[in-house]
Amino acid sequence: TGSTTVATYAAPLQTLGLEGAALTVLASGFLDPSVNSDGPAFGLWVALASGGALVELPLVTPPTTARLQVIHNSADAAAAVVDIYAGADLLVDDFEFRTATAFIDVPGDVEIEIGVAPGTSTSAADAIASFPVTFTAGETYIVVADGIVSGSGYTPAPAFGLQVYDMGREMASMMTMTDVLVHHGSTDAPTVDVVETGVGAGTIVDDASYTDFAGYLELGTLDYELSVTDMTGTTTVATYGAPLQTLGLEGAALTVLASGFLDPSVNSDGPAFGLWVALASGGALVELPLITAPSTARLQVIHNSADAAAAVVDIYAGADLLVDDFVFRTATPFIDVPGDVEIAIGVAPGTSMSAADAIATFPVTFTSGETYVVVADGIVSGSGYSPAPAFGLQVYDMGREMASMMTNTDVLVHHGSTDAPTVDVVETGVGAGTIVDDASYTDFAGYLELGTLDYELSITDMTGATTVATYGAPLQTLGLDGAAITVLASGFLDPSVNSDGPGFGLWVALADGGNLLELPIVTSLNDLEEVQVGVFPNPATDQVNLMFDEEFEGNLSVISVDGRTVRTERIASAIFNMDVQDLAPGTYSIVATSADRFAVSTLIIK
Repeated sequence: TGSTTVATYAAPLQTLGLEGAALTVLASGFLDPSVNSDGPAFGLWVALASGGALVELPLVTPPTTARLQVIHNSADAAAAVVDIYAGADLLVDDFEFRTATAFIDVPGDVEIEIGVAPGTSTSAADAIASFPVTFTAGETYIVVADGIVSGSGYTPAPAFGLQVYDMGREMASMMTMTDVLVHHGSTDAPTVDVVETGVGAGTIVDDASYTDFAGYLELGTLDYELSVTDMTGTTTVATYGAPLQTLGLEGAALTVLASGFLDPSVNSDGPAFGLWVALASGGALVELPLITAPSTARLQVIHNSADAAAAVVDIYAGADLLVDDFVFRTATPFIDVPGDVEIAIGVAPGTSMSAADAIATFPVTFTSGETYVVVADGIVSGSGYSPAPAFGLQVYDMGREMASMMTNTDVLVHHGSTDAPTVDVVETGVGAGTIVDDASYTDFAGYLELGTLDYELSITDMTGATTVATYGAPLQTLGLDGAAITVLASGFLDPSVNSDGPGFGLWVALADGGNLLELPIVTSLNDLEEVQVGVFPNPATDQVNLMFDEEFEGNLSVISVDGRTVRTERIASAIFNMDVQDLAPGTYSIVATSADRFAVSTLIIK
């Protein structure tokens, strides 16, 4: 009824190729032949549909041994090489620090003395420490030797001992995973957490103290980064790479040990702290590589100043030349720059000889380990441009060198056109709708994580009433799967008041730098018929009349010199009267558009 096991039998249906078969299993014979004329003994026998002699199921005898792996993790110099005994039998000879046995059979269900003796021992009688243990037959164990043998020279000095984990594994529970048993075996390390920072798994071991096993982590076989922190998470001891995928450890079960001393100077100058791996096959432990904190940041600089006086510049980082002869609408690749220190980014003429020739300098501090996109926008010249916001560097501090998913294209949008209004970007090709809302000059709109398709991007004023132009964004055609790019609004909407400079467009900076790529225009004001509009009085104070040379039905935008749309109206006649009492004194652009026509003029408010 479940309290007593009579016997255990194997039923190898797969091995015998019995797919599709129907068979009969019989309990047959006598449990006690002695009172049954010494007849045939009890067993399980199989009758096949084809008849004939019954087939005996093989008896499975209970195991008499356990499986055991021993790992030497005592960093005491006096225990650098030891012999391990099981009772009187030599189990491991000349067992070195940071090595492991393979899994071996040991007697089960009986108490045995595990003895640790010097490497020069001749018998178990030489043991310096003995530990009585009982391993359950059929179970799997991992035993780690930790602690200090010596009477002095180590601080702290917890006694040498064997830490027993009774649910060991020789392989992963799933062949697509890697099962990782974590053990804290560093005598002078605090209670710690292990935080995975590479793929963002977060805290995977919480509050592990000396001698603890944290249990198996069943991890996807990827390459990880493991930060060992104190239990509060405020202090990071060190960060290590755990390249499970690179090492081909699918299906493996392994043990990761905190090993060695955080402070060797008070521990007889012993081996330093690290994370070490014992494989199921045993042998020398494998050291996980230390990931040193970066001392540099990653930086891409994009030249987007359409002022002719800045057509070619030199960029300095402190006294060092960072970019020589930097041409408008080009970008650097991502490069390393000093981190966590303030540096002066200087912009000098392309003919400069040193940083002392800089026409503008910007103090910046880049955080080590972070990635930046910096765009140079604005006007250097004192005249010839309207509006003329000052030349400056716009810094985006969450840059990317590749997409977050290899099936996407990550697109950072930047408004860098000095005379363009606050705009929306509306995707009209696949129907994604408004993907950038109310972007003003110098704004970054943040990364859009887009499926790698071919899109159409309509640039409209912030009301959506006026479309500046529509551009093709052929991400799929250009093969930009997995890429991170920056799309910039660049150039002038009205070159005629901007020294006949380059016209407005959308341009793309790739992560590897070089010339920006122009997005192809689909429709723009240039595709529409221009009509004339008169403005009077001009200058105006309270009322203004717009007179078109023919009937005009469409949308009207009034745009300030700093690129803001300050008024929108709907027009449905050849003459339109507009109240302008609320407009501040200054110069404004008037843009009227319909489905097939447009008109542009200037309005001055006194």
